[in-house]
Amino acid sequence: MIKPTLHLFALAALFLAAACNAPSGSQEEEAAETAAETTGPGEAANDWQPLFTPDLSNADFPEGVWTVEDGVLTASEDQAIWTTQQYDNFVLDLEFRLAEGTNSGVIVYCSDKDNWIPNSVEVQIADDYAEQWAESPPSWQCGAIFGHKPASADKNLKRPGEWNQYQVTCRDNIIQVALNGEQINEIDMSRYTSAETNPDGSEIPEWLSKPLSVLPTKGYIGFQGKHAGAPVWFRDIRIRTLE
Repeated sequence: MIKPTLHLFALAALFLAAACNAPSGSQEEEAAETAAETTGPGEAANDWQPLFTPDLSNADFPEGVWTVEDGVLTASEDQAIWTTQQYDNFVLDLEFRLAEGTNSGVIVYCSDKDNWIPNSVEVQIADDYAEQWAESPPSWQCGAIFGHKPASADKNLKRPGEWNQYQVTCRDNIIQVALNGEQINEIDMSRYTSAETNPDGSEIPEWLSKPLSVLPTKGYIGFQGKHAGAPVWFRDIRIRTLE
């Protein structure tokens, strides 16, 4: 039998150990901030869903062009792959890997898959280390809203062969782009009322023949294939819808 005094001493030691191991206020706040950054207010981490099934059975693409191997999606031709569902108000999270000379894109708000270029918004993917893209207009470089707004000049784009992470947030007219954890672009489509010049006075490519302000803010999501002769690879593509 344990003596009462020793028993009380043991209990006190247990309470002291529990208090030392309990998370501090700062630790709790840090955990809450991390959860908020990942999921957003009132949303759980399991709200994330894969955009495509592993066998691409819920994707729309020309037969034989797009393939998945070991979870990595790539194309053999310059043909896009599309969702079969239309989306509005969402966060799209993915990783992409460049080859030397890659020129591709993430396409959102597409209302016409057969004529997608003037009927969607493209978040550019490009090998900015390649001469042909490094010398192109800034709104043609990686992270740009193609033809409309360049990404931040100090963006942290990794070189060909390394994986980059994109997070594209679309909420009505506002589109935000984060590259490797840092926001590099934001656009308000309602301000782009011309098909010839952007609000900053820069020229819009003639093939983007519709002002962003008239495009619907709901549509298909797509990925451009092997454009300009260089491949691109995607993985871990997931989506979370927003209220």
